[in-house]
Amino acid sequence: MGCIMSGIRLLLVDDDRLVLATLARNLRDAGYDAETADSGEAALELAASLRFDLAVLDIRMAGLSGIETAQRLRAEHAIPAMFLSAYGERELVQQAVTGGGLGYVLKPVDMPQLIPAIETARARARDLAALLEEQSHFERTLAGGRRTNVAIGILMERHRLDEAAAFEVLRNGARSARRKLEDHAGDLVMALERMNLH
Repeated sequence: MGCIMSGIRLLLVDDDRLVLATLARNLRDAGYDAETADSGEAALELAASLRFDLAVLDIRMAGLSGIETAQRLRAEHAIPAMFLSAYGERELVQQAVTGGGLGYVLKPVDMPQLIPAIETARARARDLAALLEEQSHFERTLAGGRRTNVAIGILMERHRLDEAAAFEVLRNGARSARRKLEDHAGDLVMALERMNLH
């Protein structure tokens, strides 16, 4: 089979070495770049030196559980995760998904079921990353807006201006300094705070 999935690196984690070897071989045959770890600790070591697009973890392992490993992979290396679960581990699966897991597949693993689950998990991970970036941009914009509003308020009070006139003064100052309005407003607010401290 050709490398239809080239460039996608998976971290496979299972303390059953036979399952791990079979899974890795089948996923490599499907075109994935698959690295293996037989414990949560080994997975964290690998993640410290290599970049992964997705971790596929057994939910129940000796030592660090799959859930704990996934939480650390996400927190320390920004690696999203999905889980392999034995039938009847419904409560653990619920815990895993609540804890940020992007899906699960029941053991014994069926490759025609696993590959679409991996692709779905990767798509969800990309969507979540885009949402987080959007939220971060929105928060930065809000912070800039707050600084601008405070600066307008300062100008209104200091120079007895109405809001529109104060905004014009602020905008003209930013233009003449060739700076963004938010940055200019932030400097004005900080300068006033420094004056008030002395």
